Amino acid sequence: MKAVVMNAVGDAGVLEYVERPEPAPRAGEVLVEVAVAGVNFMDIGIRQGMSWNETPNPKILGAEGMGRVVALGAGVSGFEVGQRVAWVYAPGSYAQRIAVPAGALVAVPDFIDDQTAAASMMQGLTAKHFATDFYRTQPGDIAFVHAAAGGVGLLLTQITKLYGGKVIGRVSSQDKVAAAKAAGADHVIVDAEGKFAEQALRLTDGAGVHVVYDGSGPSTFQGSLDVLRRSGTFCWYGPVLGGPGALNIMSLPKSIKLGYAVYANLIPTPELLRHHAGQLFDWIAEGKLKINIGAVYPLADAVRAHTDMASRATTGKLLLLP
Repeated sequence: MKAVVMNAVGDAGVLEYVERPEPAPRAGEVLVEVAVAGVNFMDIGIRQGMSWNETPNPKILGAEGMGRVVALGAGVSGFEVGQRVAWVYAPGSYAQRIAVPAGALVAVPDFIDDQTAAASMMQGLTAKHFATDFYRTQPGDIAFVHAAAGGVGLLLTQITKLYGGKVIGRVSSQDKVAAAKAAGADHVIVDAEGKFAEQALRLTDGAGVHVVYDGSGPSTFQGSLDVLRRSGTFCWYGPVLGGPGALNIMSLPKSIKLGYAVYANLIPTPELLRHHAGQLFDWIAEGKLKINIGAVYPLADAVRAHTDMASRATTGKLLLLP
């Protein structure tokens, strides 16, 4: 089978489209023919040596996707050959076939197409966790969403609006404003230098926002602190761009609550994974949630997908087609 491996830690040039042996499902695993693989900033972090270091190179990259069941390993029940399934975390997803632990799979209903299913998993579950579990959005809440035209940002905006909140979005360039507005952002700030707090405070009559969702790296950390109201919540995510450094907890202002949000905390069991994925699928079917697919590439063009994502010039979800 064809797959994309990383041969070493480094830039996108370390990726290679190669022939690899087809995996065989072990006990508790399901062999899946991959129809669509998702591209995530996490993949860039792995390529740069931030995780998966215990697995020797060359290793197949990618952790998210959807496809059809080809074979069942011993002891697997609840799935059948030919069934459409999706997953949010299964290492080795940049490939034509993958063996996935059965507990990591969700059934994809017929009313969700292949690309939408793949595009709604990691970023959809992440956004849902942020706006419903890490911070419980209430009607009238004001959220500040960084990278509001990105995959997570577009979904965060929609879910916040779904729960009756308001959104101030931040984008890095004027050509991303339309996407953020289309997702429901009430205001959009164009800023590429981390100088957004003053404008956001004006939009809230000086009170500040209830919650900030910041995956934009250390350059925006102080601004995100500044824009919060008293007892506001700071949702920090996205380690690929680096952290803010050591913090003096006694210097945190306005009784804010600061946390590093990890979507896996929303789905510690297969039952919760399937429950939350099912809710995302229902919202999509009801027209309450729109999945924005920014670009689709052949699997062989994974280098270009990584380069485009790293440029921060893309909007929405990037996908690979094996």
